[in-house]
Amino acid sequence: MAKGKIVKAAGAISLATTLSRILGYVKDMVLAKFFGATGVSDVFFVSFRIPNLLRELFAEGSMSSAVVPVLKESQIKNGEEETKKIVKSLFTFIFLVVGFITLLGIVFSPIIVKLIAPGFTENPDKFELTVLLTRIMFPFLLFISFAALTMGTLNTNGIFFTPALAPCFLNIAIIFSVIFISSYFFNPIVSVAVGVTFGGLLQWLVQVPRFYKIGFSFGFSPFHPALKKILFLIIPTTVAMAVNQINIFVSTIIASFLPEGSVTYLYYSMRLIQLPIGVFGVAVGTAVLPTLSQHFAEGNRYGLAQDFSFALRFLFFLTIPCIFGLIMLSEPIVNTLFQRGAFDLIATKNTAMALLFYSIGILGTVGSRTITATFYSLQDTKTPVICAISGMFINIFASFMLMHSMKHNGLALAYSLSATVQFFMLSFFIQRKIPEFSFTLIFPSFFKSTISALISVGIGKLICDSKAYLWISSGDAFLKFIWLGGTIGLSAFLYFFICYLMKHEELGYILRKVRRKR
Repeated sequence: MAKGKIVKAAGAISLATTLSRILGYVKDMVLAKFFGATGVSDVFFVSFRIPNLLRELFAEGSMSSAVVPVLKESQIKNGEEETKKIVKSLFTFIFLVVGFITLLGIVFSPIIVKLIAPGFTENPDKFELTVLLTRIMFPFLLFISFAALTMGTLNTNGIFFTPALAPCFLNIAIIFSVIFISSYFFNPIVSVAVGVTFGGLLQWLVQVPRFYKIGFSFGFSPFHPALKKILFLIIPTTVAMAVNQINIFVSTIIASFLPEGSVTYLYYSMRLIQLPIGVFGVAVGTAVLPTLSQHFAEGNRYGLAQDFSFALRFLFFLTIPCIFGLIMLSEPIVNTLFQRGAFDLIATKNTAMALLFYSIGILGTVGSRTITATFYSLQDTKTPVICAISGMFINIFASFMLMHSMKHNGLALAYSLSATVQFFMLSFFIQRKIPEFSFTLIFPSFFKSTISALISVGIGKLICDSKAYLWISSGDAFLKFIWLGGTIGLSAFLYFFICYLMKHEELGYILRKVRRKR
């Protein structure tokens, strides 16, 4: 029964996230066409990473990870009314604390920009524009924090689709701002910052109707004892999120000293690997957290171990073909999505190479998310911090070692190496935390997924290579989408077909669920 809940929830999140990612790529195509890989685009991507970092620290990442286990435990042991009081107390805390942080961020934006992109200080105009965009986007942090609280509450109550769909409205707001209001600003890039802030507000508001429908409401409430427990869990979770984001910021800082366009190459390639990470990694991690939290609250360790094992196998089954696809089809993918307007062939090749090196670390990244969610369900937020800090030092060391010889590609490879090491460390500690679980149960499924993906995507690469001229030019967009989409579709069909012939357990489970519904 729990496996069914995990698959159903992961499916809902994956569907909504896929829609959001598609809109995200449309947004990226719009940004690439209007701004290319230039100093102006570098300014936006650097300034956006500042509120985006704080979002990871105080909003979506740490809050949902700490809120869901505590709310689920409260529902089981104390009932719904007490849980509603906890949510109101959290809303009050966010309004006061995150609101204050937002004001500080607006005031001290110049100092923040100097720390995050010191290379920009050599160009006063570039520096001032980055400060302006940072100030415009800081309220995004407050809105996205409210959105995260709403999301955590909905997830605790088994509602996943609406919260996962909410980020679509952020992308829609940015696209609308660039296309329709950019001409009204002294610099068109300012419109993107306005779109980000308004999009954050929409991302919260679209969840509110469902939030009220299940009986919850916003309002100010005094300190609740459970808030102390949530804050106790949030602190190490925030540190872990901070460490993970430092990996990205190390790349940003170093890239600001590399040739112009390096920040943008890394941004677009990172955006592409976020598809499998977001659609599958985040989806499975989010879907499994309430179920594992319930097992822990009920003392059902066997059920916890079984569902965790299934979640990892299911995650790798979905993710492995995506990794091979991004590696083998990197240039056709980047060319089709971005090569138009100011984004030329050189930008395509540089972005595609960064994508290849980033893709190496996808498995470690998605695996770490699910294992970390398992630690959070056990209300252990300290162990992921230890692993994340170790990964951070590896990333920093490898970045400095590789930046001169490999330029921006070295930063992508360093990120992948740190993600992989972090995954192995988490795997070691979770085995000790849950002795009922064994990684040997995952190897057969992993092997079948790898062989199936290698064959199916390899055939797809041969098909794309037969039209090599397409992936050089900047035109024929419709033909490229058809050819690449058909190739990916055929590779996906072959992957599932080969898995079927190899009697892949996770595919068999999905097929059995489909047959039962019919």
